Amino acid sequence: MALIITDECINCDVCEPVCPNEAIYQGPEIYEIDPDRCTECVGHFDEPQCQQVCPVECIPLDPNRHESREELLAKYHRLTGDTVSS
Repeated sequence: MALIITDECINCDVCEPVCPNEAIYQGPEIYEIDPDRCTECVGHFDEPQCQQVCPVECIPLDPNRHESREELLAKYHRLTGDTVSS
């Protein structure tokens, strides 16, 4: 699953710089997450970094985007250019 940022976002600017995939960007009103770039930090960290730093806890899993850990890891490899060892 990708993560989403809800309307509770206070635009505090702490989530965007910690995203290793550059999936978080300033939207028209609040920060948003590009689901095609969000790996929930799989491949980089054990926990989603944006969730760890968010002071209002407004970054839940997106219930409309179900992705397994394997799919998230494949996305990580695609985004980083890392090749998967056979």
